[in-house]
Amino acid sequence: MVNLVEAQKPLLHFLVRRAGLRQHTVDVDGAGTVITFWVPKDKVPKDKPTVRDAAAEATADKKPPLPPAPAKKNDRPAVVLVHGFAAEGIVTWQFQVGALAKHYDVYVPDLLYFGGSTSPSTDRSPGFQAECLAAALRKLGVGPCAVVGFSYGGMVSFKMAEAHPDLVRWLVVSGSVLAMTDSISEASLERIGVASSAELLLPESVKGLKALLSIATHRKLWFPDRLHRDYLEVMFTNRKERAELLEGLVVSNKDATVPVLPQKILLLWGENDNIFNIELAKTMKEQLGEKTVLQSISKAGHLVHLERPCVYNQRLKEFLASVTATENPNPKQ
Repeated sequence: MVNLVEAQKPLLHFLVRRAGLRQHTVDVDGAGTVITFWVPKDKVPKDKPTVRDAAAEATADKKPPLPPAPAKKNDRPAVVLVHGFAAEGIVTWQFQVGALAKHYDVYVPDLLYFGGSTSPSTDRSPGFQAECLAAALRKLGVGPCAVVGFSYGGMVSFKMAEAHPDLVRWLVVSGSVLAMTDSISEASLERIGVASSAELLLPESVKGLKALLSIATHRKLWFPDRLHRDYLEVMFTNRKERAELLEGLVVSNKDATVPVLPQKILLLWGENDNIFNIELAKTMKEQLGEKTVLQSISKAGHLVHLERPCVYNQRLKEFLASVTATENPNPKQ
């Protein structure tokens, strides 16, 4: 029987290709760590299905990473879209790619153990994800860019912004936290009514997936059970590694620190987010300081970018246009 979710991929890929993106795989370290991307078609390295160059040896020798490539005068600002835990990149950002690709160079990676990305490393921390993603972006020649992170991808994006401020110039985060501390984890799980993050984010049954969607959305959605089963089969692969990613997320309260981030930051939130609620976002805004702005979108939950994509895209484009104005005097909407 045809898997309905898998059958929709060619259409999604067609639409993304029509927006000007192409699939590409980056060899991060020459030792088996690879990250799959959708990248602007004119930025795909020529005659190289997988990037392998001197940067791999530099990483292996633990030398400082390559600096971002200097932006050319005709380059458009780069925007990197970092997905969450329940879907790979292009599925997560399917309503944003076309809206942004008209005026920005859009990069959509799959984090490790999502899509075609993988690594032999046993490190499952958000910091390792951030280092691998930063290395891959540098190898693609991405200069200072805007990073948009959702949920788990937001945590990875915060780590990348802290470690690589020369690469991450602007930051947009939705439905996430600086770090998943003991207290935040326990409070969130208690509020949702589940015993563990894995129970919520790695459902094994149609019932479990329905529960996840119910919690993650403001509007109640209905899909046939077959579609839920097909989604489980296609999107929840690498279960062992993903369970380890969840274990690697939680840090003790005493070890958690608030980074001093130089970037302008937009916290773009669903007003009815039941996983990381708006109060957490308000606290995070105060912690991050005056360069951070919080905007909420009504009638939207954790999946704000999918529930209200038009409003989300407009707010996102307004922020990107404002922060890139100094480098691109005539930003278009």
